[in-house]
Amino acid sequence: MDAMIEKIESILRKYDYRSANIIQILQDIQSLHRYLPRELLVAVSQRLKMPLSNIYSIATFYTAFSLNPRGKHLCTVCMGTACHVRGAPNVLNQIEERLKIKSGDTTEDKMFSLETVNCLGACALAPIVVIDGRYYGQTTVDKVNRLLDTYHEKETA
Repeated sequence: MDAMIEKIESILRKYDYRSANIIQILQDIQSLHRYLPRELLVAVSQRLKMPLSNIYSIATFYTAFSLNPRGKHLCTVCMGTACHVRGAPNVLNQIEERLKIKSGDTTEDKMFSLETVNCLGACALAPIVVIDGRYYGQTTVDKVNRLLDTYHEKETA
């Protein structure tokens, strides 16, 4: 725990202990842990003299933040109109079956977290899946296993 607090201190120093930089501070914490652990939010609250409720308001307002542990790879499926019409629900179902999780969950091995979004603004590529910020357009049910296999192979190589 002391090592975590030291890292928090380092992040806070980077932003001059200014509560105006709370979004950047939370981004840095999430980069380290893949989510925002409660004990670290409490530490930030105390050191910035900022109400914990304000920090939670920010952390829950922005969908980029997670209060629950996320997997090493974040898999996002667009469910916007164009993606939906072109088969995104089937793609999502295939990913859920393959990973044995539902949208909003993380695999037991902490390898993948799965989420859906309403629109990624890449309608010409529909249906679209994003893994770790990399866009995979015109994803089909048949492509899902190959796509996920590439991430599993990277981990075992």
